[in-house]
Amino acid sequence: MPKPSAHLAKLPPYLFAEVDKKIDAARAAGVDIISLAIGDPDLPTPSFVVDSLCAAVKDPETHNYAPYHGTKPFRDAVTSWMKTRFGVSVDPEKEVLALIGSKEGLAHMILAYINPGDVVLCPSPGYPVYNNYTLLCGGEPYTMPMEAADGFLPDLKAIPPDIARRAKLMFLNYPNNPTGAIATEGFIKECVEFCRNNDILLCHDNAYSEMTFDGYRAPSFLGVPGAAEVCVEFFSLSKMYNMTGWRVGFAVGNAAGLKALGTVKNNTDSGVFKAIQRAAAAALGRSDELTAGLNKIYGHRRDIAVEGLRALGWDFKPNVATFYLWVPVPPGMKSTEFSAMLLEKCAVIVAPGLGYGPAGEGYFRIALTVPEERLREALKRLETAGIRWTMTQAPEKRAAG
Repeated sequence: MPKPSAHLAKLPPYLFAEVDKKIDAARAAGVDIISLAIGDPDLPTPSFVVDSLCAAVKDPETHNYAPYHGTKPFRDAVTSWMKTRFGVSVDPEKEVLALIGSKEGLAHMILAYINPGDVVLCPSPGYPVYNNYTLLCGGEPYTMPMEAADGFLPDLKAIPPDIARRAKLMFLNYPNNPTGAIATEGFIKECVEFCRNNDILLCHDNAYSEMTFDGYRAPSFLGVPGAAEVCVEFFSLSKMYNMTGWRVGFAVGNAAGLKALGTVKNNTDSGVFKAIQRAAAAALGRSDELTAGLNKIYGHRRDIAVEGLRALGWDFKPNVATFYLWVPVPPGMKSTEFSAMLLEKCAVIVAPGLGYGPAGEGYFRIALTVPEERLREALKRLETAGIRWTMTQAPEKRAAG
């Protein structure tokens, strides 16, 4: 057998694949696992969207190949949603592109632009695809650390001028996975100006734009004047409407960037199933109605988790977006050590912060993707096992001492 590409050897183990292995092994051993690690909604896709799909599937007109850039009704629905939701105007012919989920689009954008040795500016902590697909393309990821003291916004002034000159893409994601942080208008303007001055394409992953609480509404980066000159924004219906398995999303913004991305897609895939695009267009037409109920549920779960963790000694401000909590590990512990201990002592799985890049060390991520009773059970297990913010070593070691 031939050897795989040398680029594969550069990749760290994919975080969620490793989490899945641990879950499968524990469940095979008969352990009652509560997984708070993966951002896959436990709630079903709204019935209205499912009904729309069923009707579309029965129409033979949906059974053939879809246009590579998306059907016209889907692109028109995206255009209308962007205008209604953000006040942003996009051209459905040149500035909208259907995606097989935003993950695919993010990865293919790197393939469209990066030659071996080119630099990609990647946030840390951040969604692993930005860093890992850069490595697969032979590019050079440059880590932009995000610290709690800065609101988990990278310091663009800290990027060395030579790195900025070599960079072709910058990836950002607000509301943020994994931290739940949000971007200020001033920061967005700074990013647009930085990318304009350095001839960088700004790739904004806006997958969590509709998952917000406490009256907050996430902006589109394209709402900043001049952003369309340097920015492509990626949206996913996965988290908007609990449609992770449907694999549908879209990219909007800079026409040249979308043309390059579309060229990769034309030579790689055959587009999103027309019936799914029809159902997705229907969902976008009733977006606020569909997300309001979901956000109420996720917001309630957030409050339960924050209250439970505070009772165990953690003190942190709850975020106003995403269904994640980004929580510091107890002092003196590593994130992988802490997550392993929770699995062993509590049969609870959380995502270690290190899996999101070097700046993720010292944290773990909770996904609020289990029913309320299971979330309360997970917190009860932590309390019973003596796991608290103030612990400095594993419970059995403290007992032995």
